[in-house]
Amino acid sequence: MDGSRGAVLVTGGAGYIGSHGAKALHRAGYRVVVYDNLAAGHRGAVQYGEFVEGDISDVGAVRAALRQHEVVGVMHFAALLDVGESVREPAIYYRNNVAGALSVLEAMAAESVRSFVFSSTCATYGEPIETPIAETHPQRPMNSYGETKLAIERALPHYERAYGLHYVALRYFNAAGADPDSELGEDHSPEIHIIPRAIDAATGGAGLEVFGDDYPTPDGTCLRDYVHVSDLADAHVRALETIVETGKSGAYNLGTGHPHSVREVIDTVQRVVGRPVPWRLAPRRPGDPAVLFAAPNKAQAELHWTPRYPSLDAIVETAWNWHRSHPKGYGDK
Repeated sequence: MDGSRGAVLVTGGAGYIGSHGAKALHRAGYRVVVYDNLAAGHRGAVQYGEFVEGDISDVGAVRAALRQHEVVGVMHFAALLDVGESVREPAIYYRNNVAGALSVLEAMAAESVRSFVFSSTCATYGEPIETPIAETHPQRPMNSYGETKLAIERALPHYERAYGLHYVALRYFNAAGADPDSELGEDHSPEIHIIPRAIDAATGGAGLEVFGDDYPTPDGTCLRDYVHVSDLADAHVRALETIVETGKSGAYNLGTGHPHSVREVIDTVQRVVGRPVPWRLAPRRPGDPAVLFAAPNKAQAELHWTPRYPSLDAIVETAWNWHRSHPKGYGDK
């Protein structure tokens, strides 16, 4: 694509979801500028657009990137995301997820960049009062990861009033899968997500732990809403276009609306990979709700977003294809 629709700065664009977002932007005709400090991301994941190595906390560097590349909008993915770590180390989560995001917003306001797509999370809701979870559900996070994302969500209307900065906050449920072309995938260190861990266990890695099998669910394991990473990326592009076209800000849940249990995930990985997934039962983790899944109706109606890869089989197949073609991930760490 020729980038004729303008340049978009993708903070955290060398990470899992951010790299898929960069590809989706490129395919939609935007010029992509990836801004990442590579603390968790990978240089090899930057396959679409120009790369600027920098920290989101450096307001001057963010301003320079916005100005130099004549950026018209920002997609902000740069954040720490391990719930357990956020409970143990809240200081680094507030420093990165709150102070870092506010630095990006400060730079945008100074450079008159008005469109902001924010990577948020269903963790802002906390223990669900009802499921499926709609955007009107109370936001009562149970950990500092959710609290830090909610802090930015709460800041955004104030930035809109003061600086004319329009935004969309996208509350993901469980991001999963990999680029269907197998160019991009999931490469965390350590890996915390169940599908790549189950694939690793099936292919000779460490066995999988299942945290509790006595939940009030059909098979006793937690139910979660797995949404394909390329579908998340597509939603970000649609969110940006909605901001530009309507000037309206808002928040949207991103999920399929169909939850799957941990046992279902294991069974699906075994079927797709063709090998058993060794696992053992471990105690429940504090703060794990039994059931979490989205009511995605608002995103479907207002962003015209419908997941293209809604089935768990399709999600696992893309993750497995990435793993087979990149057995060492991006290989740069």
